[in-house]
Amino acid sequence: MVAGISGAILLILACSVAMGTTEEPAAAPTVNAGAADTAKAIGVLRAGRAFIDQTSFRVDVDFASQITTLSRTDNVKKRGITTASMSGRVTEIRMIDNDVYLKTDVDLQGVGHEWMTLDPARVPSNFALSFAPGQNDPGGSARLIDAIVTARVDGSEITGTFDVTRVADGTGINFRPPLGETFPDSARSHPFRATLDADGRLVGFLIPAGSGLPNASLRYSDFGAATGVTRPEGAVAAPEALYPQLGLND
Repeated sequence: MVAGISGAILLILACSVAMGTTEEPAAAPTVNAGAADTAKAIGVLRAGRAFIDQTSFRVDVDFASQITTLSRTDNVKKRGITTASMSGRVTEIRMIDNDVYLKTDVDLQGVGHEWMTLDPARVPSNFALSFAPGQNDPGGSARLIDAIVTARVDGSEITGTFDVTRVADGTGINFRPPLGETFPDSARSHPFRATLDADGRLVGFLIPAGSGLPNASLRYSDFGAATGVTRPEGAVAAPEALYPQLGLND
């Protein structure tokens, strides 16, 4: 089992979990959920993430404590800041209106470590850097919800299974098998547990280790808090060498 950022990266938006083959598959939870239960649970989860276009929020992403990201986003005011850390290397992205700034400690060929301005149009489409309605969620929970196979609501918790192979690439959690390998059959029914707060907002999405995956989690909080994002001084235009290294590459 390995956790890592695949290939070069989309430095902060695309953390991928490389599937391994050394762990026993996680046992799927006992979820007595028919089609109606599952449809209801998916509807509740989708409604639970409506806040992304209504108020500011914080989201923390954790991959077995090996990769962590912390984001503060306000899609209404068009402000966002995300910091990612892996093996002591830190990358930060700031978004203000239509401007995107990036700085990274990661050594990329032909790319320095100063603040840079990015051309959002040249970022891979699955990781679009914009404040378009419904699109800017650094946690990427919508892609996980879209891959749910079975689910059931029990008070403030939703438990069930999702198909790892159906999770499209994008901002937040990504799953990829090792180069030349495929997902195990157990990955098509991997357990998850989601939590809602008293206002029905999605505040947690937990994925236990198993099927070659490390444990991973999303946590939403700080609704309505200011992002505190400011424009960095002295930013330079990102070099041409950066753009081919964005995205999930093998």
